[in-house]
Amino acid sequence: MCILHQHKYLARPPGHVPGGYGHRPVTCSVITTNNTKLKPTQLTIHQRLQDPPTLVISTSPPVFNDPSLQSTWVHRAWIAAGCATVLVSLAKAIVGAAASHNLLEPMLTGYIGYILADLASGVYHWGIDNYGDESTPIFGSQIEAFQGHHRWPWIITRRQFANNVHALARAVTFFVLPIDLAYNDPVLHGFVGMCSGCIMFSQQFHAWAHSTKSKLPPLVVELQNVGLLVSRSQHAAHHRPPYNNNYCIVSGVWNQFLDQNRIFEALEMVIYFNLGVRPRSWCEPTSGWTEDVETQSQVTLQ
Repeated sequence: MCILHQHKYLARPPGHVPGGYGHRPVTCSVITTNNTKLKPTQLTIHQRLQDPPTLVISTSPPVFNDPSLQSTWVHRAWIAAGCATVLVSLAKAIVGAAASHNLLEPMLTGYIGYILADLASGVYHWGIDNYGDESTPIFGSQIEAFQGHHRWPWIITRRQFANNVHALARAVTFFVLPIDLAYNDPVLHGFVGMCSGCIMFSQQFHAWAHSTKSKLPPLVVELQNVGLLVSRSQHAAHHRPPYNNNYCIVSGVWNQFLDQNRIFEALEMVIYFNLGVRPRSWCEPTSGWTEDVETQSQVTLQ
């Protein structure tokens, strides 16, 4: 039985030529059924190795009041559409539950939706942090934005609300609107309304996790303190080396389970051995991962 203890050693094999073909020696320990450990052997794997895409990130952050951080009427329109579809779904859940005198099931599915929204935010965050680049179809702009966020995480606190959330609001609108029109089941809408609402506002929860408590509404601070929203202290671990943990940004309730059981590392190994693609987290952090701290002049511009 071959046991690969650390996948990061596979990321940079001796004599490896990025993107090329070659012989890649891997040292494995072999353990027999009577627990006798044999001498480590070397295997040669013939496989195409692909380096994770290198993103080209601007060398300077957006300036204060940069137009790219401002909300537009298009952004606000998508926020209105997303909120409308979520509110219709929640209203159908409440009205249907009241009519059937069954409040428990819609509340239970709503709670499940809230829990799964946190998991979904982590999986999505892990994916765009580690795979693809700015040229990736559909997700390219978000991949580039999240990589820039690693370098200048404080910028998210400068984005206006609609600017920060509109992309998710647009996705929620396209997904939830057909469900609103086709179904009246309060149990279904309890799940859909809560899950889609948490996903849509996850970027705002993310922004709050980068803000100091003195700048947040008291209710938000209390929700963070009781663990209903991801806190600043919990999310801060994601922005420290090795940059491969605490991906969930709704409540963060899944982070400990995912990190302790190395769920994302296992997924990375599956992708690597099937597609030969390495995640960015296997490489030594570059300047694109390392945070540029706000200067005093930037702080005083708030």
